Amino acid sequence: MEAAPTTPHSVTAREFTQRFSSTPRGARLARRLALEALDSWGIPYAGDVSDTAALLVAEPAANAATHGRVPGRDFEVTLTLAPSGPARSTLRIEVSDTRGERRPPGPGHLAPPSADADTGRGLILVEAPADRWEVIDRVPPGKTVRAELDLLY
Repeated sequence: MEAAPTTPHSVTAREFTQRFSSTPRGARLARRLALEALDSWGIPYAGDVSDTAALLVAEPAANAATHGRVPGRDFEVTLTLAPSGPARSTLRIEVSDTRGERRPPGPGHLAPPSADADTGRGLILVEAPADRWEVIDRVPPGKTVRAELDLLY
C-alpha cells in the first residue's frame, strides 16, 4: 500500500517496542499505543497509513492474546519506520508471542474460512493491505507475524 504521510520522515530510523499482557485488554492497548507512536512520527491518526497500521497491529495482537497465549507470558509489538529510498520509507510491524507449536500458515497458504465460521479471518485481513508479510520463528521460543507497508512522501 502506498500512501503519503503529511510530514516527511527524518533520515534516521524510528522504533517503538512494548510488551503487553496476553489479554484482550493488552491487545487493545497495543493498537492504541502503536497509533500514538505513529502520530508522534508524523503519521496522523485516522489517515490511510494509520488505519492500515491499526489493522496490522490489532489482528496479530488479538491472535497473540487468544491463540498464542502462554500463561504468565506477554506478547510484544515492535514498529520500525526506516528510510528505504528517496522519498520512501518502510513501516515494519511485528507482533511476537511465545507459543511456537501453533504456528499459523504464511503468505499464499491461507485457506479461506467457511462463511459461517466465527474465526480464521485475522491473517487474511493482514495479507490484504500489507505489501509483504510473513510468519517467522522467534528466539526465545515463539513466533513473530511481520507485516510491512511501503510509504511514499
